Amino acid sequence: MSTNKVPVAILGATGVVGARFVQLLRDHPTFRIAALAASDRSEGKRYADAAHWVVEDEIPQAVRDMPLLAADPDAVLRAAPDVRAVFSALPNEIAAVAEPAFAQAGVLVFSNASYHRMAPDVPLVIPEVNAEHLNLLRHQRQKRGWMGGIVCNTNCTVSGPAMTLRPLYDAFGVRRVFCVSMQAISGAGYPGVPSLDITDNVLPYIKNEEEKLEAEARKLLGRLDGGAIREASFGLSAHCNRVPVIDGHMVTMSVETERPVAPEEAARVMRQFRCAQTAGLPSAPDCPIIVHDEPDRPQPRRDRLAGSPVGGMSVVVGRVRREPLFGDCGVKFVTLAHNTIRGAAGGSVLNAELAWRMGLMDK
Repeated sequence: MSTNKVPVAILGATGVVGARFVQLLRDHPTFRIAALAASDRSEGKRYADAAHWVVEDEIPQAVRDMPLLAADPDAVLRAAPDVRAVFSALPNEIAAVAEPAFAQAGVLVFSNASYHRMAPDVPLVIPEVNAEHLNLLRHQRQKRGWMGGIVCNTNCTVSGPAMTLRPLYDAFGVRRVFCVSMQAISGAGYPGVPSLDITDNVLPYIKNEEEKLEAEARKLLGRLDGGAIREASFGLSAHCNRVPVIDGHMVTMSVETERPVAPEEAARVMRQFRCAQTAGLPSAPDCPIIVHDEPDRPQPRRDRLAGSPVGGMSVVVGRVRREPLFGDCGVKFVTLAHNTIRGAAGGSVLNAELAWRMGLMDK
């Protein structure tokens, strides 16, 4: 029965990531959508009248007539007083104020905005990579006097590289990483990149993307030490590009390891990678990393919805081969992750499922 599910709200529900949240939560076994919130210009409208629905399938019937609320805790909790968590797809400048307000009001915020990601007491989490970092939430609550809290999802480009680096880091150590992204246009949100800029073109600059990729990867692969994260010490250099693909961020990776690694060994540890903490969670993929042997995979159109039981939650890897620049300690490959599912809404939903399992959503 839906009445037994945990009531949640979606902030920024009318955009691309907001639509993904609606899509992923409509039949969720643990959570039910109790409220939708958006910008001031959409407040009071029916969701179906205001949403920029550019994802697959139709708007779920259950939310079509839901009124859009203001993205503040007073409005949301007045309309749905039992809300325990919110999924935030708010723009960065609005999230900076709104997300702490919800946390202070006793609501757990699962954020896709970048504003709070690098705060020392905010967990930045990909559950298969660093599930234990969620325990930082207890320190955050104690430090800030909150009953709620903020848990951040990564930048959408980071999800593929970080997922693949986890098993390599554990098995062989990592010294240096050089990567180049080819990022889909949906990563720019709605309305996104003007058609005259991206059609028949590649844009070799995306504001702040390279800095986010470089910083967030080290925090994700760091170690929780009491009330702080000791970041991983490897170096990472990134080039980020926007390409004319709708969904799916590809990243080419050249990795120097601390110990010798053969391409076959690297492929094996990625294929065998599993996470006990997420096993059985509704959105957790049975196989977090899918490795292809074909020389022309992964491809966004063919592979971006890979994963089971939720398509788009697996990271797809291909072209695993030796990196001659790094000798016996070098391997290079290509990663693909669905940027609005694994890299955004789906990643946040999985964070919430894990937090629920860990008892961190209890009031």
